[in-house]
Amino acid sequence: MTSAKQSDRRPPTTRLCAHTLTSLHYGDANLVDDLLGKKTFTEVLLMQILGRAVHAVDVRIVDAVLIVLMEHGLTPSSIATRLVYMSAPENLQGAVASGLLAVGSQFVGTMENCSRLLDHLLQAPAPYQEALAIAREHKQNRKAIPGFGHHLHKPVDPRAYKLLELGKAEPELPGRHIAMLEQFSSAVDEVFGRPITINATGAVAALLGEVGVPTDVMRGFAVISRAAGLVSHISEELESPSGRFIWETVEEAIPTVSRANE
Repeated sequence: MTSAKQSDRRPPTTRLCAHTLTSLHYGDANLVDDLLGKKTFTEVLLMQILGRAVHAVDVRIVDAVLIVLMEHGLTPSSIATRLVYMSAPENLQGAVASGLLAVGSQFVGTMENCSRLLDHLLQAPAPYQEALAIAREHKQNRKAIPGFGHHLHKPVDPRAYKLLELGKAEPELPGRHIAMLEQFSSAVDEVFGRPITINATGAVAALLGEVGVPTDVMRGFAVISRAAGLVSHISEELESPSGRFIWETVEEAIPTVSRANE
C-alpha cells in the first residue's frame, strides 16, 4: 500500500528544454525561430543559467569575465589536458575534462571563495570593521585572502583593475559588490600595512555578483571559459606537441631514490 507521504510527493520539473517532433525550446524560446541567428552564445547561456531576461549590460560584463578566465598559460589544468591528450589523442573530451578537474579552490575557481566573503560583508552591520577582522584572521593564520594577491602580477593585477573599470562604467549595475570589494581592499591594505592587489578572481566575483550570478554558480563560469582555453591548448598540441617533453622533463627532474636511503 502506498503511503500518504509517497502519494503526495510531486515529481521534479525542469524549465531548461522541451521538444516535440517538429520543434525544440530553450525555456520559452523556440531554438530555431527565436535564438538561432538572433542571440549570441553568451546571451543564451545567461538566459539558461539565470532563468531571466538578459540585458545588454549582462552580456558585456560576462563576456569580459569569460575572456579573462579563458587562458592562464601552462598551469596545472592545461598541463593535465596536454598530458592526457598525448596519452589518448582519440579522446579530446577526456583531455579537456581532465583539465577542468583542476578548476578548484586554488586555481581559477577562487572567485567563489571571494564572493562568499563579499556576501558576508554585504550583510554585516559594520562591513569595514568586519573586513578588518577577516583580514587580521587571515594574516594571523598565514592564509591567503581569496581575491587578493598574486605571485606574478605586482604591484597590481592589471586584469582586475580593468574589469572593475568596466563595471564602474556601467550605470545599470547596482555597484554594491564592486564598492564592497574596494572597501574590503582598503581593510586588507590597512591590516597588512602595504597595498595587496585585488586579483582577477576577486574582480570576477564582484562583477558576477553585480549581474546576479549566485555564489554557488560562479565557478561554472570558470568551467565554461576554461573549456575553450583547453581546446586551444589541444589545438596547439596538434601543431607543436609538448606533452612528451613535459613528461620527460618531470621524469628527469624528479629522481628515484631507494627507500634505504630515506
